[in-house]
Amino acid sequence: MRNTIGKVAVLATSVALLAACSSGTTEETSSTEPSAAASETSSAVDATGLTLTIWTDENRQPAIEAAAATFEEETGATVELVQKNFEDIRADFLAQVPTGEGPDITIGAHDWLGALVEAGVVNTVDLGASASSFSQVAVDAMTYDGQVYGLPYSTEAVALIQNTDLVGTEAPATWDDMIAAGEESGAERAFCINVNGETGDGYTMYPFQTSFGAPVFVQEGGSYTSEVGMGGEAGEAFATWLSENGEKGAGHLSTTVDYATNNTLFNKGKCAYTVAGPWALGDYADVNFTVNPVPSAGGEAAAPFVGVQGFYVSSQSENALLANEFLTNYIATTDAMQALYDADPRLPAFEGVDTSSAQFPDAIAGFQASAEQGVPMPSIPEMGSVWDFWNAAEAKIIKGADPVKTWDKMITDLTASLEG
Repeated sequence: MRNTIGKVAVLATSVALLAACSSGTTEETSSTEPSAAASETSSAVDATGLTLTIWTDENRQPAIEAAAATFEEETGATVELVQKNFEDIRADFLAQVPTGEGPDITIGAHDWLGALVEAGVVNTVDLGASASSFSQVAVDAMTYDGQVYGLPYSTEAVALIQNTDLVGTEAPATWDDMIAAGEESGAERAFCINVNGETGDGYTMYPFQTSFGAPVFVQEGGSYTSEVGMGGEAGEAFATWLSENGEKGAGHLSTTVDYATNNTLFNKGKCAYTVAGPWALGDYADVNFTVNPVPSAGGEAAAPFVGVQGFYVSSQSENALLANEFLTNYIATTDAMQALYDADPRLPAFEGVDTSSAQFPDAIAGFQASAEQGVPMPSIPEMGSVWDFWNAAEAKIIKGADPVKTWDKMITDLTASLEG
């Protein structure tokens, strides 16, 4: 059952805190029961005279405007929406917040989080009564050192895409099962995947790597540490698998395949299976396909990287409580999340969103299932140092370099770079 935007009960603690905010005090109440007035409508929060500034991009502005209009009507607050190019938001937020400028709330990606926390420009966010409605992996992505710093609204991840005319709709349980089915189909290639040519593509290959128990960084308590986790026997086993399936092995992985080549091969029915994200589906107009989670190659679950988008609150906001009120009770509703989806279709991170309007509605469930068994892409600053070492090592191994020596050298060089 859908909630009506703004008609969610507000806890008495929120009312008291917001009243304190508007009067210049910060006294809290220990009550956790909703007051009678707050249960009827969130207009019990009187924010007259207060203003929230929200940064958004063009695509999502209409959805946020709808929630903001109801918020203004019910609280008396004013919402100023500032449209920005999404590519500029991170840098501008990092530059302006420390000076006391910038917005109260901004839309953003979860992999900004490490830099935002390290710079001290974001505040924690309370997901409120709707916390259980969010995808757990999306919440994990917005969590840093055990604290939730963003309210998520969408996810994205790669998944297995298969040609149903060749191999049907059943999801293969393992890599070997998939290859066997692909070979039996008579396709030119059982499987193809973007390796980004000789540059390498650790992102797309990651679910196979995690199935060997070799995560890029070690996690503790749900948060990533700066300790490289893909070394040792597990990493070497994955590297050996890359070699066995590379150009001097079975040939399922090839540095001759980049993004465009991979999509062309799959669209022309020349390979039975591929791994790609929802952004690639538009290139598959000539083939019937279905989407499933990536099968395991190493015995453990194949966990792809999950990217998340959501909302951050500035650490310098003078109306942080009001900002949380807007996010918790006006964005964290099915209607608002539906409006965000309709404005800019991405895999929803909130339950109850109707995705039937998607260009490929039958694919949504497969991508969501893949994301649910995935892990957040690390948002720690160290992740930026990983890609060049990691991608290059994978490409060299696929091309025929000694797998263990190449992988171990990559781990040594990466670790030295992170420690330096």
